Amino acid sequence: MSVCLCPYIHRLSSPVELIIWQDPTEARHPLSTAPFLHKSIAGSRLLVADSLQPQDICAADEQNTTALLYPFTHKPALTENARTNVRRLLVLDGTWRKVRRLLHLNPWLNDLPHIALTPQQPSGYAIRASQQRGGLSTIEAGVSALQWLDPSQDYQPVLRVLNRMVEIQQGFGHKG
Repeated sequence: MSVCLCPYIHRLSSPVELIIWQDPTEARHPLSTAPFLHKSIAGSRLLVADSLQPQDICAADEQNTTALLYPFTHKPALTENARTNVRRLLVLDGTWRKVRRLLHLNPWLNDLPHIALTPQQPSGYAIRASQQRGGLSTIEAGVSALQWLDPSQDYQPVLRVLNRMVEIQQGFGHKG
């Protein structure tokens, strides 16, 4: 059954440009949260591709101000002091397996500064289970990263659409 979640989308502006890179197979998933994140943040971009070049994301001289939301272990994450240098946030969307595939196909992503989240509470995305302990949906991760980058604004209202989608799906008996 089709349902419209448009009334639950809370649109916000952000001083950080948001770019969401979605795995092509994830783009076909009916419960994907990336489109909601894209519609919620004014001026954001949603790209669907297996491979992109760095210039598809930003100009060469802007790469050091572009942060990738990913918990790399081979280098330290951005610190709170360094977050003021970030002008654009790149969020990869897909299951952990699909995101690791995007990283493998696009090794230049490893060179970007990165943000690693430490969620304080479990994901509210109860209709799709994460294989990763502490895993969040794309909309939750994007909201958390934007909140970390821009603590002066409350990004939590963006999650209303996720909460409503979960509520509706659970009403249909969907358990993830």
